[in-house]
Amino acid sequence: MELAHSLLLNEEALAQITEAKRPVFIFEWLRFLDKVLVAANKVDVKEKQKKLVEQLTGLISSAPGPPTRKLLAKNMATLYSIGDTFTVFQTLDKCNDLIKSKDDTSAYLPTKLAAVSCVGAFYEKMGRMLGSSFPETINNLLKALKSAESQGRGEILLSLQKVLNGLGGAAASCHRDIYKNARSLLTDRSMSVRCAVARCLLELQNEAVFMWTTELENVATLCFKALEGSNYGVRVAVSKLLGTVMATALMPKQAAVMRQNVKRATLDEVLELMSTGFLRGGSGFLKSGGEMLKGGGSVSREVRVGVTQAYVVFVTTLGGQWLERNFATFLSHVLDLVSHPRAIQTHVEAVYSRRCVSFLLRATLGSLLGEKAQIAATKEICQAISKQMRAVEAVVNDANSENKAGAADISASQHVMVCALKELGSLVRSLSATASPLIQEPSIGLLETVTSVLLHPSMAARLAAAWCLRCIVVALPYQLTPLLDRCAERINNLKTSPEAVGGYSFAMAALLGGVHQCPLGIPHAKGKMVVSIAEDLLRTAAQNSRLSLQRTQAGWLLLGALMTLGPSLVRYHLPKMLLLWRNVFPRSQKELEAEKARGDSFTWQVTLEGRAGALCAMRSFVAHCPELLTEDVIRRLMTPIECAMTMMSHIPSVIKAHGAHLKASAAMVRLRLYDILALLPPKTYEGSFNALLRELVAEFTLTDNSANTTTSLLRSLCHYDDSVLLGSWLQETDHKSIEDQPNSASGSGALEHDPSSIYLRVPVGEAIPGPLPLGVSVIDASVALFGVVFPHVSFKHRLQMLDHFAECIKQAKGVRQQAVQLNIFTAVLSALKGLAENKSSLGPEEVRKSALALVMGALDNPNPILRCAAGEALGRMAQVVGEATFIARMAQFSFDKLKSARDVVSRTGHSLALGCLHRYVGGIGSGQHLKTSVSILLALAQDGTSHEVQTWALHSLALIVDSSGPMYRGYVEPTLSLVLTLLLTVPPSHTEVHQCLGRCLGALITTVGPELQGNSATISTIRSSCLVGCAIMQDHSDSLVQAAAISCLQQLHMFAPRHVNLSSLVPCLCVHLCSSHLLLRRAAVACLRQLAQREAAEVCEYAMSLAKKAGDPKDSTGINLNITETGLEGVLFGMLDRETDKKLCSDIHDTLGHMLSSLAVEKLSHWLKLCKDVLAASTEAGAAVPLQVGKEEDLEKKDEMDDDIMFTALGEDDKSMPSVAPRWVTRVFAADCLCRIILLCENADKVHFDLAAARSAKLKNPKDDLLVLHLSDLIRMAFMAATDHSNQLRMAGLQALEDIIKKFAAVPEPEFPGHVILEQYQANVGAALRPAFSQDTPSDITAKACQVCSTWIGSGVVSDLNDLRRVHNLLVSSLDKVQSGKGSSSQLYSESATTMEKLAVLKAWAEVYIVAMKIKKEAENKPQKAVKSNEEEEDDFGAADVLPPDSLITLVQPELPTLNHLWLAALKDYALLTLPAEFASQLPSDGGAFYTPETIDTARLHYRNSWAPILHAVAIWLNSTGFGLSDLSEDMATNLQRGPTAAGSSQPSSSTSPASKTQEDVVKDKIHLLLGVSIEFLCFPRPEEPIEHVTACLQALRTLLDSPCVRTHIAEDQLLGVELLNVLHRLLLTRDPPSVQLQVTGVVRETIRAAQDYLQEQRRAKCKEDAECLLGEGGDTGGLVPGKSLVFAAMELLVFVLVRHLPQLNSKVMDSPSHMPYKPQQLPEESARLVAATVTILANLPSLCSPDGSMTIQPTILFLITGVLKETAEKTADNQVPPPVSAALQGIKTIITSPMAKVDKTHKEWTALIRSTLASVLEYSQPDESKPNMDEVSMLTAITLFLLSAGAEIVGVTSLQNGCMKRFRNALNSSDPWVQAKCYQLLLSVFQHSNRALSTPYIHSLAPLMVEKLKAVERCKPSSNTELLAVQEGIKVLETLVAMGEEQNRVQLLALLVPTLISYLLDENAFTSAPTASMGLHEFALQDLMRIGPLYPSAFKTVIGAAPELKSRLETAIRASQASSKAKAAARLAQPTVQAAPTIKLKTSFF
Repeated sequence: MELAHSLLLNEEALAQITEAKRPVFIFEWLRFLDKVLVAANKVDVKEKQKKLVEQLTGLISSAPGPPTRKLLAKNMATLYSIGDTFTVFQTLDKCNDLIKSKDDTSAYLPTKLAAVSCVGAFYEKMGRMLGSSFPETINNLLKALKSAESQGRGEILLSLQKVLNGLGGAAASCHRDIYKNARSLLTDRSMSVRCAVARCLLELQNEAVFMWTTELENVATLCFKALEGSNYGVRVAVSKLLGTVMATALMPKQAAVMRQNVKRATLDEVLELMSTGFLRGGSGFLKSGGEMLKGGGSVSREVRVGVTQAYVVFVTTLGGQWLERNFATFLSHVLDLVSHPRAIQTHVEAVYSRRCVSFLLRATLGSLLGEKAQIAATKEICQAISKQMRAVEAVVNDANSENKAGAADISASQHVMVCALKELGSLVRSLSATASPLIQEPSIGLLETVTSVLLHPSMAARLAAAWCLRCIVVALPYQLTPLLDRCAERINNLKTSPEAVGGYSFAMAALLGGVHQCPLGIPHAKGKMVVSIAEDLLRTAAQNSRLSLQRTQAGWLLLGALMTLGPSLVRYHLPKMLLLWRNVFPRSQKELEAEKARGDSFTWQVTLEGRAGALCAMRSFVAHCPELLTEDVIRRLMTPIECAMTMMSHIPSVIKAHGAHLKASAAMVRLRLYDILALLPPKTYEGSFNALLRELVAEFTLTDNSANTTTSLLRSLCHYDDSVLLGSWLQETDHKSIEDQPNSASGSGALEHDPSSIYLRVPVGEAIPGPLPLGVSVIDASVALFGVVFPHVSFKHRLQMLDHFAECIKQAKGVRQQAVQLNIFTAVLSALKGLAENKSSLGPEEVRKSALALVMGALDNPNPILRCAAGEALGRMAQVVGEATFIARMAQFSFDKLKSARDVVSRTGHSLALGCLHRYVGGIGSGQHLKTSVSILLALAQDGTSHEVQTWALHSLALIVDSSGPMYRGYVEPTLSLVLTLLLTVPPSHTEVHQCLGRCLGALITTVGPELQGNSATISTIRSSCLVGCAIMQDHSDSLVQAAAISCLQQLHMFAPRHVNLSSLVPCLCVHLCSSHLLLRRAAVACLRQLAQREAAEVCEYAMSLAKKAGDPKDSTGINLNITETGLEGVLFGMLDRETDKKLCSDIHDTLGHMLSSLAVEKLSHWLKLCKDVLAASTEAGAAVPLQVGKEEDLEKKDEMDDDIMFTALGEDDKSMPSVAPRWVTRVFAADCLCRIILLCENADKVHFDLAAARSAKLKNPKDDLLVLHLSDLIRMAFMAATDHSNQLRMAGLQALEDIIKKFAAVPEPEFPGHVILEQYQANVGAALRPAFSQDTPSDITAKACQVCSTWIGSGVVSDLNDLRRVHNLLVSSLDKVQSGKGSSSQLYSESATTMEKLAVLKAWAEVYIVAMKIKKEAENKPQKAVKSNEEEEDDFGAADVLPPDSLITLVQPELPTLNHLWLAALKDYALLTLPAEFASQLPSDGGAFYTPETIDTARLHYRNSWAPILHAVAIWLNSTGFGLSDLSEDMATNLQRGPTAAGSSQPSSSTSPASKTQEDVVKDKIHLLLGVSIEFLCFPRPEEPIEHVTACLQALRTLLDSPCVRTHIAEDQLLGVELLNVLHRLLLTRDPPSVQLQVTGVVRETIRAAQDYLQEQRRAKCKEDAECLLGEGGDTGGLVPGKSLVFAAMELLVFVLVRHLPQLNSKVMDSPSHMPYKPQQLPEESARLVAATVTILANLPSLCSPDGSMTIQPTILFLITGVLKETAEKTADNQVPPPVSAALQGIKTIITSPMAKVDKTHKEWTALIRSTLASVLEYSQPDESKPNMDEVSMLTAITLFLLSAGAEIVGVTSLQNGCMKRFRNALNSSDPWVQAKCYQLLLSVFQHSNRALSTPYIHSLAPLMVEKLKAVERCKPSSNTELLAVQEGIKVLETLVAMGEEQNRVQLLALLVPTLISYLLDENAFTSAPTASMGLHEFALQDLMRIGPLYPSAFKTVIGAAPELKSRLETAIRASQASSKAKAAARLAQPTVQAAPTIKLKTSFF
């Protein structure tokens, strides 16, 4: 392929390759040329132009295939437009000659077509440069057109279109000729030719004025004719032509109007013309003879659907603003279409016409109008409805005149009503809460208008009104309860009117069905109300025969609707329901028999309707309340159901007796019965299988049915992938709601076919339920039930049925046979599917044989759908039988058939059979047939004579490639080359073949998979073949083929991303985003989604480059793209407003999400502006705010424009994509994006949240974009969203606001120190929150707003109390709401909504209280002085701004008494609700404080969200009041409203003892409640619980343990403590963050402390009685019982924490062979704190034990503590002692000095233990290369602790003593002066020890070394402060020794000290030059000498006297020092007294 990449065609290379590969080589060269010509240097091109032209013209006559000729023509045209144009006319003549040629053979055709293509391309590219030659060319083409075959006609027409495009108005002279020639071809029998003509005429109408003036009617008639018998492609093309021509006629293009004086058509004329198509079809006004013969002449459905699409094109072309202005006219015209008698000749036709009109309205109103215009349109529709209703009422009231016309009017008006109400519902639903102004404005009277239709005489209109009401309440849930009440009231008042009973019951049923879409629900009582109304209706049905039918139907409909409310409500009414169901049916066989003889036709009708209704309500129950279906309930349901089954057999005789009009009611009973049986487990009705199957089989084999009704399920039972054969991809187009008309036999859906659908869930993908006609529904239900029952039937019966099926097919003839066969096949497929799902087998040989015969017979059926179903059935059979021999037999049968058969039918059927076999058996099961299958299918695929065979063969091949996976690898190359060959040769008009080729290519790419990245020759060839294939498909004209190309490229990109060229793919995808084909848009977005996941930045860049290109006038590619400066993101946001397809929208969301994640932080301003622009629309949508805020200058310009100019400008403006203001759904998405951006910035860099840093960064690099600089925008966006009409947007806005407050609360304002930047926005925050607390706000929004309030108050942003009050008052007002108790009168939503709101308020208060108490506590802990000095320092910000520390608490204080009780009540509820299900009986029957028993399930969720802060708050409150005030709980509970007054009254002093007893109980209860809730939660926190709940719970526990009564309680009940510790241990195992672990250790510490205090008390009490008290755990034996021992539980937990952070402590880990050698490293700060806390608690544990117990745990504890010391004693740079080390040292001291040491019983063990511990420490502190950083100081400190605390008899053992001395000696010799200094300090403490026995050996051993060290200083003076310190510390030790010595040894001792000191004095000459350290030493020595002299005068004199040189040095120094000023001397003399204390303070004083 590389050889093809040259400017000239490489002819040698071409000659060398095989014949088959040449076309590919040529195509690849042309592709290269196409890219290179545009980019190449013009000079190079001109040099080689001649040769190039030769090569290219040579290719024309080489019979190139379709893609090649297209590319060839394009290259020729490009070449001439870039290079010289001298020879262009020669080439043109050459082409014309080729076209004129008389050669008509098929071999010559490609050459001719290539010439045609070239001509088209020349004119398109160069247009008027070829000016003079065009008449000849056009005539030439038109001549050829007459004689050409269909492929040629299509090509010529496309070329003509290009010629017209290139020449524009210049070709006016030929316009008429072209029009005349083309017009006759609009009814060509080839569909592709019709499409081509339509495109050509569309181009023509741009310039040919006559088409939309004089010829307008003819064009319309032509289009109508073209639509007859059309397919989808033709309908799209022709409707585009028709719609555009009509739009142009109404609003001509400026230029054309200028040229000729044209009479413009009026709107009425245009609409009138279009309506003739809709109503009369293509026959014009005179019926042709054929039509007369057909009789009645209804419009063909294709025409009606096509005209409907044309209407949509017409309106879209004129644009949204035109529609706004002319909406009234348009609406009345469209509604007149459905009231016209011709549109509604039969019911089926009427339903179809309604479908069309609904589609038309939806497609125009839904997408062209913005929200404001939609509201206006809604008003118009309302008026239309009320006008119709008035007319109807007039007729109804005028009933006595018996006018026939009136009745006809009513039946016509029902269809108008249905369409208008459907659209009204859809509009309101899409507007959602934005539609609230419509309801609130009384002048519109929306609800009145709609409810008035409930009394319409026609059922269809009543149902449509009910549906519309359901849409309204889903959009505006606050209307739900009032509307239900209103309907209930009307039913009760108008019981006597049949219409009212029917209409209002429909409405109530519809409203109940809408409840599941309203998350806040309805009050529980409404269910009771519905039940009583329904019961009443059923009871009174028999009283009045005029009403019995309506009342019966209404009663059951309401009960069925009630079931949709779900088990929580139905549970209460179930017993009554079961009774009602039982009573509808006779009790016994006898009664059934007796019944047959009784009654007349009317009573039977009522009975049957009643039973159908009852069965329908049962079905609804089974479907919506599966939880209530216990064995017992099913048993009780089966009684009436079995009775219904028996009744089925009696019905025929009843119908015979009473007339055929009962048939419909009987069918309804059967439908309901089948429906409910399909939902129940088949085991329950096994006994009735025989009778049931007889009924089912009779049903779908049409035994008793004279009509040829077919089921609608066949398509859905066939495989989704077969859509290409079935054409069911039409369901995936924008026109799906009308496109099923021409293709469906089953009739169209409508609500009146089955009223129960008004309350059922709407099927996915449908906007409105459309149940099929009864006849079809019954057959569908029977087929579905057959599939459920078949797997449970005996083999014998299976065989009988299959044989019966074959017999039925044989018996039937003609059309009926087709119908029967279709139904039987659907049933068989349904059965096989059932078998596969049940994993059961088909049965023995004879059953298989019978089934196989049935299936094989259909593989040769002429009906393609049946062949498809047969193939599918064969595959499923293979799957169910699963035996290799059976599969082999089936495959062989098809092989043989395919080898011999020549007819299309059997070849297509059997090739599909092969594909299906592979699909269901998979690669392994059918491996041995793979080779044969592939070879046969490859051969069939090359059969150029029949495109149908090619399509089916290729489709099967794709299935085989898909299912074989890697086993197919060997066949990839031949298959791929076939695919390429076909792509290059099959004419583009056979789109199905191309679609299947696309499927094959995609499957092949998947098979090769990741190998595609390779570089070997074969892989490169495969890869380039795939890319060529994709390129060919991308250029295809059919959008499905283009979609296939995109998905192939997407696959390629997944496996080999480097080889997919994004620079060409992305622009192509962007163009497709504007396509009119849904499937193409879907494919493009899906591909973008994948690309954006990896390469978002590149995707956006390429899209922007496309935008620049589109704006570039030179590059007129004619793409109408909507990419502006907002880039691709902007386009995608815009698409969200127009698209309704779920899948597409979710892909757009994902794509934007991926882009956001990778680009938002870098391009912050861009993304924020995007979100802001989308959200700003919400202010425009609000009615009060004027449109387009802040664009004054634009507005002025707009005023100057004249209306007409503005009008045309709008028409001219970008018609393809009219933009509307973003709709609320898009705005919600934008608000979510905003929150994501904030989160992304937080994860990216903290600078985004630091104003000062951000400003400086911005100065350094102005391109830097930081979030904090956009804060005002963020606040503004959140504010706009939070105050919108739309509730969803308000939620999103409040969420965004909360995020902003949380993230920015702490950001300081650099210009005003002490303030934060959010302070300036407090007004905005207040204003955003206020509306959420208004009376009519839904609970969920108020709940969210409470959350934001508490975040705001607690964030500490606002420092002024008065400012805080604004927000605080909102919370106060909502607190009043909470106190109003459970049942409030005006309840709109369910009780659980109230629960949610109340709990949210309590939670918010709890959070505020927690923060307030925290601030207060911090303020109390601060020393008072600091506050004062602060106030003095603050200059201009006086103390007024600063919050007094306890201010927040003053806001909360007044509400506390109330709050405390509400909080406790909420906790109590929560505690009850968390009980497991088996304790359900213990729950209070009337619910809790804030929930009702009915809403218990939903309430749980709300409690789960809010209990944690409440628990914490209660704990703080109880702790701060010492559990006091409890005596008030009784009167507070009775009188919550009394408020704070009660809190003031103190406890009466005369509390007698029984009262205090209850007081204690009350306290106990509270403690149990709080501990219970905490422990229950911590036992098993759900993974989805936020970590904040865990921390809140732990903090609450800590706070509780602060209060004395809880401590005693926990200590008294030891098991409680043990349980708490066990639960905490378990928590640590599941939750990891260090913050949680720290909290846990805090709780453990408090628990242990509580136990210690309690034990102390007990010991104190005990020891008074007997001195020898051994209280504590472990008793006399020292045994600790796990599970009962607090100490054991604590140890478990603490060891876990230690090992988690210091795994080296675990000896098992260290010894295991897999263990990596451990490198010591410093612990992170949090871990260090944790370890320290743990060690401290460990050290305190022994005090809880008896002496024996303590000996049990001491070894472990000491092992751990010394281990921690060893692992954490690391040197730090600043010589700080790390927290774990100081904790370990403190712990060692605690243990050694504990009183247990003095107990005689354990003394021996104790001594051994302490000795071995010291030995371990000595061992650890041994200097060693492996521990270079060991902190010797800490180790020495530990050793010293042992020496000082343990006493000589324990540590005085020789070996230990030597070890200790050795360590001290090492330290003294250390090179680190800090170590020396600390060593001196520690020695000082040892030397001074009171026990001389201990200290003497150390003095003897270490003093000489010390003296030596100090003497040596003279030679090397200290150079740093640390060294100086070491010397000073050493001297201090020496002085101490002097002081300790006896008088007689004093002189010797001083003789050591004094000379050393004097040697430190400086020479007088060296004074000035000495370094500071030496000076310091000098001063120190001098003062010391001056101090020692007076202390020991005689000895001092003796020493000085002995050495005269000492004396002189001392005197010199003293003189020098006196010479310096007296003041200094005085100061210096004062100094030594201070100096006496050691300068180094250990962090903790251990001594």
